[in-house]
Amino acid sequence: MHRVLALLLTSMLAACGLETATTAATVATMKKQEMDQAKKTMEQAQQKIEQNTQQIMERAAQAEEKAKE
Repeated sequence: MHRVLALLLTSMLAACGLETATTAATVATMKKQEMDQAKKTMEQAQQKIEQNTQQIMERAAQAEEKAKE
C-alpha cells in the first residue's frame, strides 16, 4: 500500500515539475521574442536617425554652397 501511495505521490510531483518547466520554457521563449522585436525596433529607429542626419548634412552643404554664390 505504501509503495502505491509513494508511486502516486511521486507521479503527481513529477507532473507538477513538468508543468512548471513547460511554463518557464514558454515564458523564456516569449521574452526572447520580445527582446528580438525590441532589437529590430531599435535598429529601425537608428537607421531613421542616420538617414535624417544625412539629409540634414546634405541640406546644410547645399545651403552653404548657395551662400557662397
